[in-house]
Amino acid sequence: MEVFVVSLLNGLVYGMLLFMLASGLTLILSMMGVLNFAHASAYMLGAYFAYTISVYIGFWPALIIAPLLCGLIGAAIEMWGLRRVHRNGHIAELLFTFGLALIIEKVVQMSWGLLPVPYRVPELLDFPLFKIYGTQFPAYRAFMLAISALMFGAIWLGLTRTRVGLVIQAALTHPDMASALGHNVPRIFTLVFAAGTALAGLAGVIGGNYQVTEPAMAFTMGPIVFVVVVFGGLGSLTGCFIASILMGLIQTFAVVFDVSLADLLAKFGFTVTSSTPFAEVLNVTLPRVGALLPFLMLVLILVFRPRGLMGTRDT
Repeated sequence: MEVFVVSLLNGLVYGMLLFMLASGLTLILSMMGVLNFAHASAYMLGAYFAYTISVYIGFWPALIIAPLLCGLIGAAIEMWGLRRVHRNGHIAELLFTFGLALIIEKVVQMSWGLLPVPYRVPELLDFPLFKIYGTQFPAYRAFMLAISALMFGAIWLGLTRTRVGLVIQAALTHPDMASALGHNVPRIFTLVFAAGTALAGLAGVIGGNYQVTEPAMAFTMGPIVFVVVVFGGLGSLTGCFIASILMGLIQTFAVVFDVSLADLLAKFGFTVTSSTPFAEVLNVTLPRVGALLPFLMLVLILVFRPRGLMGTRDT
């Protein structure tokens, strides 16, 4: 029971971190249909910006300034790069953002070095909040959960209960009509891309000191974020939230439970021996394949439900 409760809390924290990062990509994808390969790079930039800013003026100013810097970079990328490439189709967009991700990674390596930087949890939140079965739950993880929940509520309310949200949705579904009514659709696209990039930067500020701030962090988080967005459904914020929590729990529990299919068959009276067909596969333990489970679920959802759990668009 102790292992289950502690793993459940850790899975929720990791799932909410995935949501913070994936929510921005979902916004960009739902508005512009752009699968932005450089999105995780904004997450990395947010962490490095926050580290540098916190060295001089502390973590709390960095919590605001770093996402704003990422948002400005995102706006510049959309206006002077992606908008020009967009007219050439999705393949050109994918290649553009892929090249951009590589450039950002090299810039980070040249600016901050190849080794991890000492980006730490702020002293104000560096204490155990409570204990469960003797295991301490850090206050910073509760802070991450609170920020993620506030982000989900703010985005949902902003898109569904405000005039700005209605204009954004109108620009998504009927861009020509929205333009005819006097709304500047290209500017809306820029704002949405900047907002999505800023959300990724905020995730980097929050997650950079929870994990490790290093040049490979974008490569580590990038694939799983795409799995979350596709599995939850292209363009669905609620689907993104559900998929984030699901992937966080799956990856956390897969590391904890050291079982195999052979152990499962043994409970039904079938013993796997060396002469059993596929014995090596049946004896593979769950922690060894835990990292593959999200990608297996991605393949299955694309086969049986191509739009994802709650998707509203095909591409």
